[in-house]
Amino acid sequence: MSIVTVQLGQCGNQIGFEVFDALLRDSHSFQGLCSKRENEAYQTSCKERFFSEEESGVPIARAVLVDMEPKVINQTLSKAAQSGRWKYGQHACFCQKQGSGNNWAYGYSVHGPRHEESIMNLIQKEVEKCDSFSGFFIIMSMAGGTGSGLGAFVTQNLQDQYPNSLKMNQIIWPYGTGEVIVQNYNSVLTLSHLYRSSDALLVHENDAVHKICAKLMNIKQISFSDINQVLAHQLGSVFQPTYSAESSFHYRRNPLGIDWQVRPPLSGLPPLGKMSLSKDLHFNTSIANLVILRGKDVQSADVEGFKDPALYTSWLEPVHAFNVWKTQRAFSKYEKSAVLVSNSQFLVKPLDMIVKKAWNMFASKKECGPRKNELRALVWARLKC
Repeated sequence: MSIVTVQLGQCGNQIGFEVFDALLRDSHSFQGLCSKRENEAYQTSCKERFFSEEESGVPIARAVLVDMEPKVINQTLSKAAQSGRWKYGQHACFCQKQGSGNNWAYGYSVHGPRHEESIMNLIQKEVEKCDSFSGFFIIMSMAGGTGSGLGAFVTQNLQDQYPNSLKMNQIIWPYGTGEVIVQNYNSVLTLSHLYRSSDALLVHENDAVHKICAKLMNIKQISFSDINQVLAHQLGSVFQPTYSAESSFHYRRNPLGIDWQVRPPLSGLPPLGKMSLSKDLHFNTSIANLVILRGKDVQSADVEGFKDPALYTSWLEPVHAFNVWKTQRAFSKYEKSAVLVSNSQFLVKPLDMIVKKAWNMFASKKECGPRKNELRALVWARLKC
């Protein structure tokens, strides 16, 4: 089953390139840990998901590139073509000459409605090329104006036009020290819209990835390119093929096969009035966890620690709370690797911080640039929610 990727804004397009490049580079690396037949099946599954092929045999990314300025898109198209391994479609991009100026309202309320038909037509054409369509993978930032504002608008339109197809947004959480002055406004507005229109959010914090580059990779002068490559590696290790739970011989066809629709029962938590105020409230760490194991000795890997019921909420069956995906086919240059996809409370602290900063800025009535009154009105509505 195939995924259509929508790359939005400077951040989304730069990360999107690195993701496709990492996927194809991995599919052509063979370390001998699995059979030749298994490796060929792995390559076929990867290409089916993320690439189509033209007559020349060059893989073409199943992607639509969107930005309100042409510079980054032109660079992205050029880098893909120069790689010699793959490229983007000839008519798979949309750009203009006027950006959003880091203004969420301008991306959402101006660029979105103005270019809605053109962007959605490009996406529809890409979907129609898929023999078996699985869903959308939308890459965007929360800090700027195009990725966040236009990204929220496009995701909402995808929900309206493709209600039965999964929409997964990969969002980049801005640096805590600040990238743009209105990043907290933009983040609150983006999350409030995606909460209603997206089926799943994969969140990467710039601060956390920066630490990986500095402490684990020992990079002295860390660039956005370094950060994007780490992000691409993490995403690739999630999306590349793994065996299905039903069979150890067939790769799962749906790369977005996590059950993202888990909901607590109405009786999942006691009424507030019945909670004991004399004791500290303790909440479970996670709703659910997924561990993905690749490479040598995956069958003997010990994951029992993840099965402890104390890690999870009481209203979810154990079979849904924890899953393991495995394949002996190694990822990238690593002999063995493990990835954790967790639906947990990890983001509560940074989310509280962003809301607090947005509220403080709103209360202080700081300038927000062009269309500031519209942006402040939107932020007021979201903060009150």
